Amino acid sequence: MSAAPTATPPATAALSVLRPSAAARRFWLLIPILLLALGGSIVAGVAVGAVPLPFEKVVRIIFSHLLPGLTAVDWAPTEDQIVWQFRLPRVLLAVIVGAALAVSGTGLQAMVRNPLADPYIFGVSSGAAAAAVAVITLGAAAAGGFSLSFAAFLGALGTMVLVYVLARQGGRAAPARLVLAGVAIGYVLSAVTSYLVLRSATPGGGAAAVLTWPAATLGGAKWDYLGLPALAVLVSTMVLMLQARPLNALLAGEESAIGLGVNVERFRMQLFVITSLMVGTVVAISGAIGFVGLMIPHIVRMLVGADHRRVLLLAALLGGVYLVLADLVGRTIIAPQELPVGIVTAALGGPFFIWLMRQRHTRGGG
Repeated sequence: MSAAPTATPPATAALSVLRPSAAARRFWLLIPILLLALGGSIVAGVAVGAVPLPFEKVVRIIFSHLLPGLTAVDWAPTEDQIVWQFRLPRVLLAVIVGAALAVSGTGLQAMVRNPLADPYIFGVSSGAAAAAVAVITLGAAAAGGFSLSFAAFLGALGTMVLVYVLARQGGRAAPARLVLAGVAIGYVLSAVTSYLVLRSATPGGGAAAVLTWPAATLGGAKWDYLGLPALAVLVSTMVLMLQARPLNALLAGEESAIGLGVNVERFRMQLFVITSLMVGTVVAISGAIGFVGLMIPHIVRMLVGADHRRVLLLAALLGGVYLVLADLVGRTIIAPQELPVGIVTAALGGPFFIWLMRQRHTRGGG
């Protein structure tokens, strides 16, 4: 986990670069482009692999399941199984997780008025991993019947709530305190996770299973796993889009937001709950995937400005495309072995984070 950035003025360089009319034109132009890119990346993600399949055949296999009887079946059962049972659920999970991380990153950056904020700075991944490790190492009975995914979700949500409680001072939670509390709790929970792994009573058993969970891979995706995170991401994104104006007001500072009629503390708590639910749900299934929530909101703001009426939707689309392509790189770059998608996003996000800090340092004149 990276060191906490200091709180800064709300605007990034992209906030005021584009006039509203220019931003609106780009927004309406980018929507069909990203939708096409999303469809293309999904087909590519399903077609490319250890057993390559023609793009046209992949499309026909998918449609044969969506619209039975309308497509002549001229492919082997194994090809159908590869597409429908293995690769498509994985690719769709990448879309869901990428959208969730990008949208939550957008909301958190507005909430703390810090463009370097990321969902994982708030300790979500550490909380989810600690809960998963506890379930595995302490046994299913200790979990009280909860599944691993649900336990990880509860760990993530509990961590987010704890961060907010600890950051409150004088009835308010300052942005800098939120970030610092998240970093501190994340380190503590990472230590707890390591301790539980070392205390595992089953060498090569529980500990080995735990170590694969935070590795941020989408390889275990199944159709049964997609419903809850998809619903959580869809509802959360829609709620945040309905709150776009208060989000915009937060960017101007707490005093300005209060002057515009926003109850800052109440709205910040709403953002906190929404983003924690969304991130916790996907992290419970995919593990910790970093930098998506940092990179994607910035790229979108550079394209269409900072109006959240535009940023949130485009961030969801671009986040989905980005994570599908990152997972595709991870599956193919060292084939037949597989590189966890979290390593790919870290390899791309680390340099982006350094570039972003240098840009902020240059603009700050220090």
